[in-house]
Amino acid sequence: MTVDSIQELTVANSFAHLPPAFYTKLPATPLTRPRLLHANTSVAGLLGLSAKALDRSDFLDVCSGNVALSGGETLSAVYSGHQFGNWAGRLGDGRAHLLGEVTGPHGALEIQLKGSGLTPYSRTADGRAVVRSSVREYLASEAMAGLGIPTTRALAIVVGDDAVYREVQERAAIVARVSPTFIRFGSFEHWWNNPENMRVLLDYCVAKFYPECQNAGGPRDVALAFLRHVVERSARLVADWQTVGFCHGVMNTDNMSIVGLTMDYGPYGFMDGFQIDYVCNHSDVQGRYAWNAQPSIMHWNLYRLASSLAVLNIDEDALRAELQRFEAEFVAAYRDNLLRKFGWRYWQEGDEKLVDDWWQLLHAQRADFTLCFRRLAQAPDNPDPWLALFVDPGAALEWFAAYKQRLALEGRLDDERIAGMLGVNPLYVLRNHLAEQAIRAAQNGDAGEIRTLLKLLSDPFTEHAGYDAYAQVAPDWACQLEVSCSS
Repeated sequence: MTVDSIQELTVANSFAHLPPAFYTKLPATPLTRPRLLHANTSVAGLLGLSAKALDRSDFLDVCSGNVALSGGETLSAVYSGHQFGNWAGRLGDGRAHLLGEVTGPHGALEIQLKGSGLTPYSRTADGRAVVRSSVREYLASEAMAGLGIPTTRALAIVVGDDAVYREVQERAAIVARVSPTFIRFGSFEHWWNNPENMRVLLDYCVAKFYPECQNAGGPRDVALAFLRHVVERSARLVADWQTVGFCHGVMNTDNMSIVGLTMDYGPYGFMDGFQIDYVCNHSDVQGRYAWNAQPSIMHWNLYRLASSLAVLNIDEDALRAELQRFEAEFVAAYRDNLLRKFGWRYWQEGDEKLVDDWWQLLHAQRADFTLCFRRLAQAPDNPDPWLALFVDPGAALEWFAAYKQRLALEGRLDDERIAGMLGVNPLYVLRNHLAEQAIRAAQNGDAGEIRTLLKLLSDPFTEHAGYDAYAQVAPDWACQLEVSCSS
């Protein structure tokens, strides 16, 4: 069942029932002369909103911060965190307002505005987002959803006339995003020396998102079971990132979801030419968040989460035992993903070397991550399109010979294997230059490229006739694009 007005949704705000120390209640700051740039009918459906509801003025009013969501309690949450490996202290929603929690056909989902004005946690910032960063987040979250990777979602983008200063003057925008929760590792780190509030937050998260942990035993066992589930979800999430060539760009603990979602899209990047040590964030001068470092950084972040839970008088050895589950969980998920991507049924001796040689081949030739996997599906019958992705086809053929021998060991039917590989290796990903084209159009009020990309990225494994340009190796000018923490 859907409703035709956003103000007719069934709304509450369970987070607002936590003690006042967890947030500040305050209204959003609306944009000047707001206009709806784009609304996402798919996400609207998750909330129980009809397509008709997106054309109403009350939808724009809510998504621009002009009017509160009926039944909700608008607030900004406090949290802390480690940024680039250093303790940053108190952070919080410096430019975000949680409007409320919608009970819809797909469960409870929170609506949050990002770029909606100053809060007590803004520090020296202006509380705003810009068209550029909002379009990037809007598209990236939907691209990840299309790939089947856990993520927050994007409901709408609203643009205004307000000037915002980053490296240059830009226009303000707000993105309305949707998630079961926006609680992050840093939400727990904030209470590292306050056992009472730590217990309140833990009990809330367990009851809402990990109810299976409630039967683990006493309070200590519940906390350990909670950590175990977060470790497992986080390991699987980063395995998904690795096997689609996604770099988050700013894996600070305040950007890590407590329910294992990809969140807080900023200077992210889907790799074009593969580099093992690819760094997508121009601000990451040390390469802390490079592609090959992401699993270890996720593990490090989980250690910070576990350290904060120690305030509940949980034995460090018990916490460490849960953290040690990460590697096995990550390797299992990573291998399972690669089995499907390479068209194999099972993992066997020698596969690890073949995979390592694959990464080395791609790295040495800066071969396109997405298309190398995609074209590999049909390469045994027609290797030329796949070989065309390599500067040195001879080196590629050497690896390919070993790969064909590996396929022969299983005797799998080609049609079955090809269909399976095409079903997990996308043809379309959100390359930086495609996002840039959408941003440039959006800055002129044109959402056409956003619509096109959402169409392709929502079904990235199916070839769409007439969209060849979106499934090509990135053009030379794409190498000049840089994204940073202001993105």
